[in-house]
Amino acid sequence: MSDNQQTITEDQWRQAELIWDYHQMRHELRPVDVAIGLGSHDLGVAAHAAELYRSGLFPTLVFTGGNSPTTRARFPRGEAVHFSEHAVDLGVPAEAILLEPNAGNTGQNITLSREVLADAGITPTSVLLVSKPYMERRSFATARKLWPDVEILCASEPLEFDDYLKSIGDEKLVLDMLVGDLQRVIEYPRLGFAIEQEVTEDVHAAYESLIRDGFTSRLINP
Repeated sequence: MSDNQQTITEDQWRQAELIWDYHQMRHELRPVDVAIGLGSHDLGVAAHAAELYRSGLFPTLVFTGGNSPTTRARFPRGEAVHFSEHAVDLGVPAEAILLEPNAGNTGQNITLSREVLADAGITPTSVLLVSKPYMERRSFATARKLWPDVEILCASEPLEFDDYLKSIGDEKLVLDMLVGDLQRVIEYPRLGFAIEQEVTEDVHAAYESLIRDGFTSRLINP
C-alpha cells in the first residue's frame, strides 16, 4: 500500500477533525471593499468566491497565485488565471476581476495582491480572504501581520470534513496538509510571517499525534 492509499484510523480521523475545526475562523460575513481568492490546488476556492460575488458581498475580486509543484500540472497557466476563468464561467464579470499571477506563498499572495489593488487605484479598508477551508486561520494571521490597517474576514467552502475529504479524494494528502498548515500557524509568528494564534491543548496534542503517525509530507523545517 502506498502512502497515498494509507488507511486513516478512527483515532486519526478524530485528531484531524479537531485540527480542521481549529483552522476555520467562522467569521460572520458582511459586505467588504474587495475579496482575494487565494490560489491553490482546490478550484472550489474560485467557485465559492464567485458565489460570494454573486451574493453582492464585494465589487472587486482579486485572484492570486502562480504555480507550485502540486498545481503546475493541473493549472499550467497559473492558479490565478485558471481560477479567474472558472469564476467568469460561473457568472463573475471579467471586469470585476484583477489578476495577480506571480505569488508563490501566502505572504506573497497578500503583498502582491495589495500592489495589484493599488495599481488599480483601490485602497480597501476591509478585505475578504477566500481560501481552502483549512487555510483560513493561516491566511488570516498572515494578512493581519502584513496588512494591519485593514479589516480581514475569511471564508471558504462550507464543507464538512468528510465531504472535503471526498472532494479531494486523497485522505493522506489532506491530513498531511492539515498538519502542515498548523505547523505554519505555530512557527510563522516567531519568523515574522504572521501574528500569533492561540493553539489549544487538544489541538496541539492532535497535531503531535498525527506527526508521530507519519502525516509529515507538508512539514517545513522550523
